[in-house]
Amino acid sequence: MILENVPLARQLEIVFREIKEELTQLTSGTVFVQIRNNVVGKFGVRAFPLESKGSQLHKMERGLSDPELQTFRMTAMESLKLKNWSHGEIQFEFAKRQDKLCTSVAFESNYNMASIITDKEKDRHNK
Repeated sequence: MILENVPLARQLEIVFREIKEELTQLTSGTVFVQIRNNVVGKFGVRAFPLESKGSQLHKMERGLSDPELQTFRMTAMESLKLKNWSHGEIQFEFAKRQDKLCTSVAFESNYNMASIITDKEKDRHNK
């Protein structure tokens, strides 16, 4: 599949389908998606699968349910409407608190000074 021809929203759907199993075992964490030229490259989940209370270590209880996964994915899809760059990373944080899913989104745009300088040099030579 050539991803340059696939809309970013569709790529994000593929990401969430790929990590679904992992999310069903987590109650909190961060899904990250690295983007270059509006194409998803690396993606994954950052999470702390163990919790402690005092000296007792506990594995997290059941993770996100199907309806919560659907809500989380829809939040991620809606956030794409706010993205106005082609290179960077999106982080989707999630946590279940009192049986409610809480999410937030962070954008990180990336720029490359070498390409900016190269583009300006080309413009200068073309004049």
